[in-house]
Amino acid sequence: MNVSILSCAEQELADAVDYYNNQCPGLGFEFAAEVKSTLTRIISFPEAWPHLSQRSRRCMTNRFPYGVLYQIRADHILVTAIMHLKRDPQKWQDRT
Repeated sequence: MNVSILSCAEQELADAVDYYNNQCPGLGFEFAAEVKSTLTRIISFPEAWPHLSQRSRRCMTNRFPYGVLYQIRADHILVTAIMHLKRDPQKWQDRT
């Protein structure tokens, strides 16, 4: 199944990679690899994670405090957010 990512979610990923690389060189790239691994799990088992709304689900990363918010569409998976789990969830409400 194909994956498409909203531009705002791509920006969230880029911002998190930059943040982690500033904290410790290379850590941002480890974060990006973790998100990629999470996307692979979503592609393999798209219905395995709970609904956050009628259309959206969230799969959490294993190592970092982030979740990938996504929707299952007819022909692809749409990633709507790469969300830090400690931030206000209302920020992503309009994307669900």
